[in-house]
Amino acid sequence: MNQTAIRLTQISTIPPCLGVLAASIWLAASVANSQPAVAPPAAEPDTAEAEKLGSEWVRVKKDDKGTPLAMQTAIIRYRSTPEAGKPAVVVDLVGAVHVGDAAYYEVLNKRFEQYDALLYELVAPEGTRIEPGTKASSRHALGAMQNGMKSMLELEHQLEKVDYTKENFVHADMSPDEFFESMKAKEESFLKMYFRLMGQSIAHQQAMNAEGATPDIDLMQALFAKDRPRRLKIAMAGQLAEMESLLTAFGGEEGSTLITERNKAALEVLREQIDAGKTKLGVFYGAGHLDDMGKRLEKDFGLKPVELTWLDAWDLRAKSK
Repeated sequence: MNQTAIRLTQISTIPPCLGVLAASIWLAASVANSQPAVAPPAAEPDTAEAEKLGSEWVRVKKDDKGTPLAMQTAIIRYRSTPEAGKPAVVVDLVGAVHVGDAAYYEVLNKRFEQYDALLYELVAPEGTRIEPGTKASSRHALGAMQNGMKSMLELEHQLEKVDYTKENFVHADMSPDEFFESMKAKEESFLKMYFRLMGQSIAHQQAMNAEGATPDIDLMQALFAKDRPRRLKIAMAGQLAEMESLLTAFGGEEGSTLITERNKAALEVLREQIDAGKTKLGVFYGAGHLDDMGKRLEKDFGLKPVELTWLDAWDLRAKSK
């Protein structure tokens, strides 16, 4: 996998964070302990009510007392209306977070085997393959941030744990040239998108503070807690879930290259796979893409959401002594 592809993958897949959160990540990365990560058991997915389908892609699951149990990602199944003599088409939108527990990626790897085709995101030249064990480069700021998160939270990186060499894996994204040409045509820049998202983040944080929430204080306290990795995960999980929801503003017909145009490219590949006779397909993309993508499946493909499954991406439970 070439360095351009790695760099663009990091830019396009890392969930953006609040400025104070980003600063805290850098601080925590410099003081993270070196205790070995212990993979939690894979969560048993649970299915939600039909009216909730497509309304949420990342959440923090809590018990009856409000104690965080896990940060979870959604898998939402879309199905076509059966037609005489034709099999139904099933498409699963599989929400991704790009650093997670080892068990999370083990569950995903097993699930991916069931699809006729598994479409995945990667801004890279056509034909690029991610070799097993590929590591995010720390030479780019966001890659270094991902690696810092992996270390301090005792998590694993998606590129290292997902097996992209399987025969049913299909690249479904823009090339670097297409990506930058689209940004130029839309008069976009990463700096503009960053400040736009930062403005939304600040407004959201102010609303949280007005409600009595103290995410920044919780994060700073977690940095000095005895069970720092778990406490940091709890402090960050809610913010990351909210940041994924803020990315929906970059979708829609007048949306950005980052979300809208890449989603269009992915669904062109999906159309090709369906036309080739594939009937059970998965689309593995960052959770921030999937609100827009789900709407396109309904509008352009005539598919309807029929089932929601949650997977534990981060285990937030206290470890037994």
